[in-house]
Amino acid sequence: MKILVDADACPVIAIIEKVAKEYQVAVTLFCDTSHILNSDYSEIVTVSKGADAVDFMIIKRGQKKDIVVTQDYGVAAMALGKGLYALHQSGKRYTNENIDQMMFERHLAKKARRSSSHYHGKGPKKRAKEDDEHFEESLRKVMNELNLI
Repeated sequence: MKILVDADACPVIAIIEKVAKEYQVAVTLFCDTSHILNSDYSEIVTVSKGADAVDFMIIKRGQKKDIVVTQDYGVAAMALGKGLYALHQSGKRYTNENIDQMMFERHLAKKARRSSSHYHGKGPKKRAKEDDEHFEESLRKVMNELNLI
């Protein structure tokens, strides 16, 4: 079991590494060539800047019961389809029960953006300390489910 992170602009890498060290679980950070990552703990995999190159590499490298951390619903859907666990960086857990609704809502938002030059949807809210706490709690919960204590 390992943790695979869609690390481009991921705000919870330090939390992931802290928890992974406690559980003695390997972490792999995936980024494209436009990002530079350094880590004393994690393996870093840098892939070409092509569209979705990071996403496909995460799924290619993932094995059943690995944990994927991503904010991309498409990556989460592919991960679930492969038997992986998937967490959003906010701590929300992607499941087979909620991923279809999330993908549909993303589709509707994209459609609204395309149909109106005046559409200005709200961007993501500013990250709060509670988001980090919720993410850590969710990560620990998944790891406990995998009997890693």
